[in-house]
Amino acid sequence: MVTRPAWRSLLRGGRAVAWVTLVAVAWSAVHVGLFRGELINAGGWALVGQFFAAALRPELSPAFLRLTLESTLITFAYAISGLALSLGIGSLGGLLSSQVWWIARGWKGRALFRSPWLIARGALAVPRAVHEAIWGLFLVRILGLDPLVAILALGIPFGAITAKVFSEIIDEMPRDALAALLNSGATPAQAMLYGVLPRALPNLLAYAFYRLECAIRSATVLGVIGAGGLGYQILLSLQSLRYAEMWTLMAALLVLSGLTDWLSARIRRALGAPARLEVDMAADCATAAAARARATPASRALLALLAVAALLVPLSVGYIRPDFGKLFAPRTGMLLADLFDQMMPPDLSPAVVGTLLGLSAQTLAMSVVAIAVAGAFGLGLAYVAARPARRTRGAWLVYSLARFVLLCCRAIPAPVWALLILFVIFPGPLPGALAIAVHNLGVLGRLIAEAVENADAQPSHALKSAGAPPAQAFLYGLLPITLPQALAYIFYRWEIAMRETVIVGFVGAGGLGRLLTEQLSSFDYAGVLATLIALFVLTVIVDGLSTLARRAFR
Repeated sequence: MVTRPAWRSLLRGGRAVAWVTLVAVAWSAVHVGLFRGELINAGGWALVGQFFAAALRPELSPAFLRLTLESTLITFAYAISGLALSLGIGSLGGLLSSQVWWIARGWKGRALFRSPWLIARGALAVPRAVHEAIWGLFLVRILGLDPLVAILALGIPFGAITAKVFSEIIDEMPRDALAALLNSGATPAQAMLYGVLPRALPNLLAYAFYRLECAIRSATVLGVIGAGGLGYQILLSLQSLRYAEMWTLMAALLVLSGLTDWLSARIRRALGAPARLEVDMAADCATAAAARARATPASRALLALLAVAALLVPLSVGYIRPDFGKLFAPRTGMLLADLFDQMMPPDLSPAVVGTLLGLSAQTLAMSVVAIAVAGAFGLGLAYVAARPARRTRGAWLVYSLARFVLLCCRAIPAPVWALLILFVIFPGPLPGALAIAVHNLGVLGRLIAEAVENADAQPSHALKSAGAPPAQAFLYGLLPITLPQALAYIFYRWEIAMRETVIVGFVGAGGLGRLLTEQLSSFDYAGVLATLIALFVLTVIVDGLSTLARRAFR
């Protein structure tokens, strides 16, 4: 019997994590003001009614449709250009920050902890902790309003995130072929090239396509800080209460995200790596993924992929026309040095540190509430958003509806959700937490639904064949297999939710993000650096706790 040991293993590994999580959620709920006296702004319901009524009459004039098309192309071009840069950084950084690479070069045992592996990991932690919107604001200060800002603001933090995941994928691969090649006299580079990378390639490409979906969402967020594209137009329409225009722009965003989602899934399936992201895979799962990839004739899909990428990157860069000369202009160096002078030393006076500690606790509480809400609702929606085994009309209707809800949640950026929620909830950390929750619900629901679709169906089928009702087959056949991966996704997204607290702070939703907005507006760069240090420390703490929690469920 497979199911009972699976449940026991899951409960044994996660019991302590579950108790700590419950206490953290209760503390966070109180800290974000969930139980305070007055939460709802009754006067805002009229605006909510006007917003949804406008969905029936979106702006469809030729001039506005032309503007929508141009904004969509700009957002897509930002995403492709930024992703290309991030994959370059991620490939090199992922190799240098993987343990396997340094083991192949002879660093073993205690020597590994003194190796450049730790230096590479540490160097990638800083750009990863700073949200792309913050990078965008700094780069605008140095480079001005140029498309180059969007490319760098996406490419630098995405490159660091990609490097971390690439290194984890490489480290999870079986090492038998690597050892055999090294023992037969191959160089470390040859052993990696022929013994590890071919096995890891399908999962690396699958993750790269997942990052494309993330890049489109982040390119939209960059629009909110003035970089242009769909995000910029949505913010303008929302601030001027032109809801009909906003629905047209959001429809374009949904189409762009939906098409990317569909195309990404098709190519990943052809490559033999149908999951977007497999966090903390056990060794046997990694072996199975590698075997699945070897069994799939992926060469044709890979060639098609490379051809499309080779065409899209120069077309995107040519469309937005970034001024690469600014990178090497003397004025850029002067502005960078001036900014550095204004930031150093960081303002760590007792009053500022006290403020940072209070807002750090508030920011942490926002991230916990956000991921708890997103995880609970994402789990609920994911199992009905997975492709149904029985293809009845009712099952397909529920499946399609759940997929559409998840698409809407994740396609619309968190700052836009925050502005909508602020219609009916008074400003503070709670609307920010809810906005991040809605956005992450869409991402989590899709990831977990994919894990359900790729799960081994044999235990569930065996239970049904033995006469078990559908509820028991789900409870003992499907849930124990998929729940560990679902919980790993939830804790993985907690790290992302922590970073997103900054961008909802830009629209007045509380936490360190709101303080950062005030400091940037008043050119208090010493204070900005102190706030970024606080954000970095929080991100490292959340990263560590998330990793420990995910390992408890392996």
